Amino acid sequence: MQDAINRIDWQKCELLPVIVQDNSNSEVLMMAYMDKQALELSLTTKVAHYFSRTKQRIWKKGESSGHIQKIHSFSIDCDNDTLLIKVTQEGVACHTGRRTCFFTELESGATNSEVEVNTDAIYGVIDTLYHTIQERKNADPESSWTAKLISKGDNTILKKVVEEAGEFSFAYKDNDESEMIYEAADLTYHMLVALAVKNISPDRIKQELARRFDMSGIAEKNSRDK
Repeated sequence: MQDAINRIDWQKCELLPVIVQDNSNSEVLMMAYMDKQALELSLTTKVAHYFSRTKQRIWKKGESSGHIQKIHSFSIDCDNDTLLIKVTQEGVACHTGRRTCFFTELESGATNSEVEVNTDAIYGVIDTLYHTIQERKNADPESSWTAKLISKGDNTILKKVVEEAGEFSFAYKDNDESEMIYEAADLTYHMLVALAVKNISPDRIKQELARRFDMSGIAEKNSRDK
């Protein structure tokens, strides 16, 4: 296994591009990246592991959805810097619930693949909303509020975050439970818009919160004050 890992030109590519094909019909399902650890896990388990640039961590494909990829073969290109793997895809490859991630025509924007699996319950409302915001970045501002908000730039986005935080605070002060919930939802949406513009996945926020479970609140604050 180490010989296989050493075959990669890691000086050229810290993250190895990986093209993923269906083993039965060679359909291209997705493109992802592996670092050395992800490649080692994939070679050892024969289940696809990647390095997620948005999550900034090792990611087992299907860890949330169960839609794993069982690897049949690994092929390296002539420059030793791109990998092709052939897999049996359980479920679907795309987080949108489609079989493949390549379902949109570049020139027309038309979609040529139907949603096969409703992924809302799988990924949860926060992740689903974040991915929806990402998809709306390039939408028509005349038909999408999210696209319109993003098109107005950082100052408008941040103004909305501050505005919604203020409205939540007033609802809290008034002890109005329904308004607190409503304003918290508005604040969460606008924070996710800001994160999406910077391509910061909510998973990274979850990782930071998980890290803080390992220390007391006082210790965590002291670590930031140093």
